[in-house]
Amino acid sequence: MADINPEARQRVTQPLATAWTLPPSAYTSPSIYQDETRAFLNDNWHAVARIEQISERGDYLSLDLLGQPIMVVHGQDDEIRVMSRVCLHRAAPVVEGTGNRFVFTCPYHAWSYDTAGNLKRAPMMEDADDFDETGPRLPQASVEIWNGFVMANFAEHPTALAPQLSTFTDYFAAFRLENMEIAKTIDYEHNWNWKVVVENFMEAYHHIGPHNQSLEPAYHARDSKVPDNDGPWSILHMPAAEPHHDGPLPPIESLPDWQRDALFANVIFPMFIFAVNANSMFWYQVLPKGPDEIDLKIHVCLPKAYRELPGYDEVVEGTAAIADMVHQEDIVANDQVWAGLTAPLTQQGRLSPYEKSIWQLNQWWISQLGLSAR
Repeated sequence: MADINPEARQRVTQPLATAWTLPPSAYTSPSIYQDETRAFLNDNWHAVARIEQISERGDYLSLDLLGQPIMVVHGQDDEIRVMSRVCLHRAAPVVEGTGNRFVFTCPYHAWSYDTAGNLKRAPMMEDADDFDETGPRLPQASVEIWNGFVMANFAEHPTALAPQLSTFTDYFAAFRLENMEIAKTIDYEHNWNWKVVVENFMEAYHHIGPHNQSLEPAYHARDSKVPDNDGPWSILHMPAAEPHHDGPLPPIESLPDWQRDALFANVIFPMFIFAVNANSMFWYQVLPKGPDEIDLKIHVCLPKAYRELPGYDEVVEGTAAIADMVHQEDIVANDQVWAGLTAPLTQQGRLSPYEKSIWQLNQWWISQLGLSAR
């Protein structure tokens, strides 16, 4: 298991007022990344799509999740499935990209599968002894739909997600996240550990640095707060410096004032991160490719009903441009952090009381790796 010495663990698990960060090896060590993969990355719930991306029978999208090529499919029976897209014959991917089809045919030897993952055709296999063309099926994940997100878990007997998020779900009920849809997606590739982007996302303390001309004037770092959690999640509540819901899009009508005039950054552990404000949601889909590499998709999401508003397309482009501007500021900061984490003299640092979300994630991380009592 993870090679973190007892003193470092003890520092991490201190109460927030005296707590320290994870040691640099937690981010940079390939062996610790392997421990994470075995302990909780592979067998956990991951947001793989929004339901509107696969709204019709036969709709599919493909991606790589922790090294596993998968596809999200709206079946002919209206079931939403997440499954391997690796052919059961000689392991070529049966599909790439997105589209609509009812049969997935491997380009290598033309083995074909239906939208439930069942093998339907295996050419020239009639002379193979004891081969049942109707038996094989692509490996399947467990699936839950949570507020419009397609959540997948490849564990054999996963713990249901929704009960773990009861308090979290109630907290954001007024936002009606299930009514959101992806309006635009921006793609990035970064050479960071996945925790670097999650930690940066979950604290407003750095508004005074990289975002001193963008986010800090609107959401003061000193006003940010993090409620206690009772599950695998954390919420960063950033009240607005002034009410500012008079922009090109109206606020969601169901929101109370305290949510209408705030920005919320959220994480469902380990890496499902999204932010919501009065009229939009930003889903940061983090897809690790190793201990020091991620693909990142920032999905700009708006309420479906807003499509009918005048100037909608311009608003989408403007909102995406703001999201990219903020992320460009974060890229500079995260590149600096990564350079420091990989330097030989770098050690643990003290956490600020304004980094409670990071502290909450660290406690979960320690417990998942079985390090708490060691």
